[in-house]
Amino acid sequence: MALNNLDTLYRQVIMDHYKNPRNKGTLEKESVTVDMNNPTCGDRIQLQLDVQDGIVKDAKFQGEGCSISMASASMMTQAIKGMEVEAALKMSEAFSEMMLGHDVDSEEMGDIEALQGVSKFPARIKCATLAWKAMEKGVHNE
Repeated sequence: MALNNLDTLYRQVIMDHYKNPRNKGTLEKESVTVDMNNPTCGDRIQLQLDVQDGIVKDAKFQGEGCSISMASASMMTQAIKGMEVEAALKMSEAFSEMMLGHDVDSEEMGDIEALQGVSKFPARIKCATLAWKAMEKGVHNE
């Protein structure tokens, strides 16, 4: 029964981020912009990052897609704001591990842990990782 309640809670967290996305929009100032899409599912994202002195000062996204891709983008932008680039990349690596079904530090992941169930659906993993791949590309091109 507890697992069922946890699944319900995770579903609610994902739907909240999908229906009320955090950091949706565009940055006013000059920033790194990355456009990516997932042709399999039709998800597309434009991620903008304001990186200064090795720190992600701000992050915004626009796009369209399934609830998983948009919720993941919302959670990711919320999590990395204020983080050092290296820490954001480590979190992205942990997220990828979680998508492969490996255990990760749930305290480090916060709300993002709600997406761990996606690992049971291989066709949806690309949806969940799209924003993270865009962030990795953006900080490497910064």
